[in-house]
Amino acid sequence: MEKAVKEIRLVDMRASEEEGMVVEGYAAVFDTVTDLGWMHEVIDRHAFDNADMSDIVMKYNHEDSILPMARTRGGSLTFSIDDHGLKIRAELPNTTQNRDIYILIENRVLTKMSFAFTVRTEEYDYDTDTRKILEFDKIFDVSVVDVPAYETTEIYARSKEEYEEEKRQY
Repeated sequence: MEKAVKEIRLVDMRASEEEGMVVEGYAAVFDTVTDLGWMHEVIDRHAFDNADMSDIVMKYNHEDSILPMARTRGGSLTFSIDDHGLKIRAELPNTTQNRDIYILIENRVLTKMSFAFTVRTEEYDYDTDTRKILEFDKIFDVSVVDVPAYETTEIYARSKEEYEEEKRQY
């Protein structure tokens, strides 16, 4: 099963049937310029430090009309912030929708992520038309997306080999 990440930050995910349907990836990546068409945007590496991340839902294409794939409140969605960005791990419940999305991630049809947020602090460089997000206020969701705003995000189905190697090192 696969979780959706909302907003536009790209992430790769992978899956392992031994663990259930687990996907991982980066919904947001730090210090990477993305072209939004009318301006550029960069996320500061400390932008998540004081953000409200108390209840994040994983979605597909940020759609409210589709059932959530995973959720932090229930424990099926976890996240961490590392030097690269906002990393997510989702254990997808065994639903028809999640199985379909998981298979699409596993087969690399879906490879990107996004997230929905509000901004607390930002700055603009009008010479380069660049917005730098310094602080997020609230993170609402992460989504697996067809078309991301940030091409550097990724999502992947976790492979059995990667899981076993991680388990050995644990």
